[in-house]
This record gives sequence, C-alpha cells and structure tokens, in this order.
Amino acid sequence: MPIRNRFAELHSDITAWRHDLHSHPELLYDTHRTADLVAGKLRDFGCDVVTTGVGRAGVVGLIHGKTNHSGKTIGLRADMDALPILEATGKPYASTIPGKMHACGHDGHTAMLLGAAQYLSETRNFDGTVAVVFQPAEEGGAGAEAMVKDGLFERFDIREIYGMHNSPLLPLGQFAIRPGAFYAAVDSFSIQVTGKGGHGARPNNTIDTTLVGSAIVMALQSIVSRNTDPQQPLVVSVTSFRTDTDAFNVIPAHATLRGTVRSFDMNVRAHTLQRIVEIADLTARSYGATAELTADELPYPVMSNHAAETEHCVAAARVVAGDCTSDAPRTTGGEDFAYMLNDCPGAYIQVGNGPSAGLHHPEYDFNDDLIPVGCSYWVTLAEQRLAVA
Repeated sequence: MPIRNRFAELHSDITAWRHDLHSHPELLYDTHRTADLVAGKLRDFGCDVVTTGVGRAGVVGLIHGKTNHSGKTIGLRADMDALPILEATGKPYASTIPGKMHACGHDGHTAMLLGAAQYLSETRNFDGTVAVVFQPAEEGGAGAEAMVKDGLFERFDIREIYGMHNSPLLPLGQFAIRPGAFYAAVDSFSIQVTGKGGHGARPNNTIDTTLVGSAIVMALQSIVSRNTDPQQPLVVSVTSFRTDTDAFNVIPAHATLRGTVRSFDMNVRAHTLQRIVEIADLTARSYGATAELTADELPYPVMSNHAAETEHCVAAARVVAGDCTSDAPRTTGGEDFAYMLNDCPGAYIQVGNGPSAGLHHPEYDFNDDLIPVGCSYWVTLAEQRLAVA
C-alpha cells in the first residue's frame, strides 16, 4: 500500500510525540530537551548508533539494513527548532513557554522522521545504512552548516542527503519539488541612522532620524524596480523600524532599520547588498545624518536540488501519493539545508499541510493527518535508494 499500514497503528503514538514537542518549543541551538527526547526514542527503537552533540546540538542515528552489500549510507534530515513567536492557536497542546512556538512545523518534521526511524529499525528491509539526521537552529542559526562543519558527511559516510518541509500552500499530502534552485539565498541587514534629537516643536534644531529612516525605506524600493534585471527574482524588504524614544514630542537621535534580501543569482545578490550600503549612506548624508549598515553574519545560500536525487524523490513521492509536481515554482523563502546540498548530493521536497495559517504565523499548526504520509515517504525513499537485490 502507498501509506504503510504500520503508520496507521503508530499514528496516535507519533501524534503524541509531536504534541509533546509542540508544548515544549526550543530555539536555535538550545534544543537540549528535544535532542534528549529524540536520542532516547532512537535508542528505544534499537538504532545501531546514536550520536548527540553533532553541530553543537544535533542528533544522528544510524540504522543498518539486513544486508550491506552496497556499503552505502543515505541521510534523512529533519529540523528541531522553534520560533520566537507568541502562540495563538488555543490548542490543548499549545506552547507552555510564552514567546516560543513551533510555528513552522518542525515538531511535525521531527515526529515524522522518528516514526520512520522506528519502522526502519523494525523492518530493516534495505541494503546499506540509513542515517536519520535531526538538526538544530534552522531558523536563522545555520544549524545545517554547523553539522556539516562538524563532519556530518565524513563521520557517518553519508553519500546522499534528503530533506522535507510541510507547506500550507499545498493540499494535504501532495508533494512538490523542482531540480536546481528551489529556495532563495537569504541575507539580513541592519541600518543604524544617527542624527540629532530634540523637541518635536522645533524640528529645525534637529536632524530627524524618523524622516531620514523613512526616506531610506522608500529609496531602497528602487533597487528591485530600477537597479535589477526584471528577469531576475529579487525581494528587498524593510521589516523593522525602531527609534530610541516612544514620546510623542521627542524627535529621536537614532533609528534602526532591519530587513531582508531574497535572491537566486550571486551577482544580483552582491549588487543588491552594495546598493543598500550606497543608498543608505547617501540618503542619510543628504539630510545631514549618517547611516551605518551591518550585514548578517549567517546568510543562507541558494538551495539547489541535485537533478538525479530530485528524480529519486519524485519516484518515492509518486508511490506514496500517486503523483508529485516535479516543476514546483521557486520560493523566496530560505532554507539552510542549502549548506548540506552544497556538500553532498541530495534534494528537498515540499509536502502539503492542507489549508491552515501560513508558516511563521501565531495561529499556524502542523496537520497531524500528514504524519502517515510523511513517514511513508521517508521509508519508501530509503527502501528505494537502498533496494535489496
């Protein structure tokens, strides 16, 4: 059957794991409770090797098949971290930690890979080794890069790596993927504007950073419309504007702008960052102020799927769901799985979460009905890539 019967039996257990993870969200590399839960489950399942602390807080479990004539290891990756968002779902299993929330479904990703790990540990109907990779700090901490630098592929001899993410934009259980560039490169920036504060009644005695910052925000929008080839996708968004006062009658001496750049071409990316520096500096100076830009120390590169591995994902998804969109549109979302794909052949697929609030929304929740589909996909992919002769 496309959906393995075993996952109907395990559905309530895996759902309970997911709800527990959802109730106890952890951020970035501070995923110690989550990692301990994952490592404990893997040991209970009978994984042959369980290694913790990979890339600071990651967990890797190795499951050996009935045979190992191929001598091959493939990796299946799930992310574990949550987001700094105040939850508004009202669910019985809602976050117990104010200001932290699983608003991107990483609780579901972790639970589905745990379910697959239990099944693979029970059946071992494959030739080679499956590495189940649980990664911290996807949400801005470049946890994938940390695991790669910690020798993920060399230490565990992983030859292929695969990832999966739920999507509220797709019908429940529908898969979508594309070869090549799939997720955008992500850069963030901060602009510190410095002027001269003063009384709101006497703006002539000040250098108004609110005015200067507003001018910079508007001028930055010209990068996409007037400085970039219209055939090249690019997003420049200023997402935060803060001054050093909340008083209605005080003109602030400082303002801070924060934003993000999303691109698919390295030349466009470099040119855009340079234009942000130039526009901020020259705009501020035209008002008598100064602007200093700080770029993100952990930019995410373009995530590009490898062609052959993309076809492997399509084949597994079609077994499970009956079909798979193989020419999905590119997304300007970012994904640090890019670091893994830069070092190892692999691919990343989307699976439909069904109608729900969007990712990173306070009312978002992972759809538990997706669990048997995701688990079945992981198992199918592993058994196809490590087929017993």
